Amino acid sequence: MAGQTVSMKGPVCLIENDSDGKLCVVRSALETLSQIEQHVVVVAVVGLYRTGKSYLMNKLAGTNKGFALGATIQSQTKGIWMWCVPHPIKSDHTLVLLDTEGLGDVEKGDDSNDNWIFSLAVLLSSTLVYNSMGTIDNYALEKLHYVTELTDLIKVKSVEGDIDESADYVRFFPSFVWAVRDFGLELKLDGKPITAHQYLENALKLKQGTSNKIVNYNLPRDCLRKFFSPRWCFVFERPANSEKMKRMEELTDADLEPSFVKQSRDFCDHLFKEVKTKTMIGGLKVTGKMLGNLTEMYVDMIRSGQVPCLDNAVVALAQIENSSALEKAKAYYQQSMAKMVVFPTETQQQLSMVHASMEREAVAIFMNSSFKDEDQKYQKELMKALQEVYSTICEKNLQESQRACTHIIEHIFAPLKVQLRNGSYMTPGGYKHYCDDLKMMTSEYRSTGGKGVKAEEVLKEYLNDKESTGQAILSADQSLTEAELKAEEEKAKREASEQEKRTMEEQIRVQEMLMDDQKRTHEEHKKQLLEKMEADKENAKVEYNRVLEAKLKEKEDLLKEGFHCKAQEMEAQIKDLRKEQEEQEKAKPSMWKQALDNIGTAALMIPGWGKLIGVGLKVGSHFMN
Repeated sequence: MAGQTVSMKGPVCLIENDSDGKLCVVRSALETLSQIEQHVVVVAVVGLYRTGKSYLMNKLAGTNKGFALGATIQSQTKGIWMWCVPHPIKSDHTLVLLDTEGLGDVEKGDDSNDNWIFSLAVLLSSTLVYNSMGTIDNYALEKLHYVTELTDLIKVKSVEGDIDESADYVRFFPSFVWAVRDFGLELKLDGKPITAHQYLENALKLKQGTSNKIVNYNLPRDCLRKFFSPRWCFVFERPANSEKMKRMEELTDADLEPSFVKQSRDFCDHLFKEVKTKTMIGGLKVTGKMLGNLTEMYVDMIRSGQVPCLDNAVVALAQIENSSALEKAKAYYQQSMAKMVVFPTETQQQLSMVHASMEREAVAIFMNSSFKDEDQKYQKELMKALQEVYSTICEKNLQESQRACTHIIEHIFAPLKVQLRNGSYMTPGGYKHYCDDLKMMTSEYRSTGGKGVKAEEVLKEYLNDKESTGQAILSADQSLTEAELKAEEEKAKREASEQEKRTMEEQIRVQEMLMDDQKRTHEEHKKQLLEKMEADKENAKVEYNRVLEAKLKEKEDLLKEGFHCKAQEMEAQIKDLRKEQEEQEKAKPSMWKQALDNIGTAALMIPGWGKLIGVGLKVGSHFMN
């Protein structure tokens, strides 16, 4: 999805603490996010304060400066700071970097604030980077106790009661990266070389037993394994000596240890390539604008004492995004039609072709921005709104055609008006001259452009208006015999009948085009809805396969480690997941049929375009004799 984005010169505060100590969003940062229509990849870094989190975020932004580093024992980052930059690999994505306040800041001493900062980082990110110093040992995992408290801080479904939803977390949580700083050990296990990723997985192995000590030992490991997938680990040697470390912002790669520079580059390259687009329930891809709305929703829930709920957030976000998508599509259609249509169009087909093109693009704009449109409520509103605008345009096209034709007739038939005023035709042989002039001027009128869709109808009105005049000239022409009079009368009737036929054919062509417009509208909405449902199906399938793969791997690891009971629990989750997927697949045909029926019903309920012809017929003008 290509779209508008924003490239910021530096980071800004997204979430801060107000004077009462409560979390609040910074309005200017939300306004920045609201301008980003591209999908986003969101990387959030968390960790204890003064562990160098901000340095890694600056590297991801492609610079040494930006997020505050500092070289003292005080935490530099407060709240959550944001930096939006173009994604270095995915040109149609924006990379959103979130640098969080250091956990365990002694100056704040507020565990509740730390828990909510950690939870928000989880909720908002595509991948969560946990930054720590030294090694991944039991002490380091104990410091990551925040992960064990997520069950009290994040709800999946909007249901009452104390329900364990942790089995669903892996479906919605970000991937996880453990960044180990100042790592001075050899990556070996039992004397054999291992990767940093294997080092992390080994550190997350569980212990057998049921004592409180073992339960506490296993708890953070079990949570990390169940909640986050995939998981990666990167180790970094100390970048420089203590003196250089005090002025990290001033140093270039040449001033740092080559091994650290390479490790940092590998870390960035991996995240650029592997971290996916931020998604929500059902694999819905998130834009910058949506991310801003989510941020505000989650913070508002926390401020009001509620636990952030993913289901509620999706429902609320759908209302916001669908309303916005509807208005955006309507505005595009109105502006495009105003720009493209020059009144009057020569034929209804010309107008219909422009309408079809602009409608197709407007529906695509709506489809790209809308989601979870229950019963196609917003799409039906869009269909009705575009039809109403088009109806107004068609009415105006009829009126402008009437006006243009009237003006052309007044100009072309002006000499006839003069001759009639002078009585030039009220002489022997005058009727023939009158008919010849009328025929010549009618031919000139028909060959003149710019008349629009009512050319024959307005001409008929004019000729009907002149019928009594022609009859009077015919009656006064003493050069004609009685037989010739009757012949001329019959000829005039035939010509009037022929003009009536031309007018009816003109109106039928317009009516047929308008009916084709209705049919095409229905087919276009149906076609794009099917395409969207197919795309949603694929996104959901990707999410399902990812979760299934994660649970299957966890089950396999548990069996290898001898945790058969836990493996059985995981097998039960896998069965539930597969059953849920099967039920959804069975329900899809009827759901899709209902969705398409909704669109079909909406198309039938919109008033027919035939009424426009009636409107056109009423738009008349009177011609002076």
